[in-house]
Amino acid sequence: MPADEGFPYQRIVDELRAEILGGQRPPGSRMPSENELAVRYQTSRPTVRRALALLKADGLLVTRQGSGAFVRPRSHVRLLVTGANFRKHRGLGLPGFNAQALEQGQRPEQRILSVATVDAPAEIAMRLDLDEGSPVVLRRRVFMLEGEPAALCDSYYPADMVRGTAIGQPGRIRGGAYAVIEDPDGPIRRKISRSVDELVARMPTHEETVELRLLPGVPVVRVLRTVYDSDDRPVEVQDSVVASDRHEFRYEERMR
Repeated sequence: MPADEGFPYQRIVDELRAEILGGQRPPGSRMPSENELAVRYQTSRPTVRRALALLKADGLLVTRQGSGAFVRPRSHVRLLVTGANFRKHRGLGLPGFNAQALEQGQRPEQRILSVATVDAPAEIAMRLDLDEGSPVVLRRRVFMLEGEPAALCDSYYPADMVRGTAIGQPGRIRGGAYAVIEDPDGPIRRKISRSVDELVARMPTHEETVELRLLPGVPVVRVLRTVYDSDDRPVEVQDSVVASDRHEFRYEERMR
């Protein structure tokens, strides 16, 4: 009986999947070569290649040109979204992303790409309760983890609300934009109350693949977050595109 009939590709898939999920092959580890697997399973390289392709389609493996196949790395930062977390990090004077990355032993950085007043796109204007084309301040940033890009974030603010504040100026803001919005001695003086997140998973555009340095087959998650003050008026819309292999999201809702 030919070896391939005794060891069909599905058996290779099942055994390698069990090794990955069981922790015998840790995240980021290199898989054996096609030749090595063919010897192990006494089969042909095309059969092994088919099995690896299925594991890649399942999101368990990634391939690197000229280097072979690797177990997909796990998320680098776990973002817990709660009101208590927001207030804790605000008290520390740190943006939530930075604070949670630091808590998990990661080295975060936010790089400002541009700050400009632009016409509000339709979906942003709707969420900010503005007419389409109304002026908004756009702060465009890239979030880094350990020197690698993890997310692209565009934050929009009503231009009238932030006029004359640090939000409309290039450069970092001490304590973040919410420190300016909530400053009791500042011109805005609004209290952040809640946020609404809308998440959509999709494959990245070519530009996003380049900017986030994504490996082939890695999807992104688009997060549209609308932030409201205590009078339920929208003060910010964040439009983020995050690398799905570098994030985990966890939401907690306290029920009455």
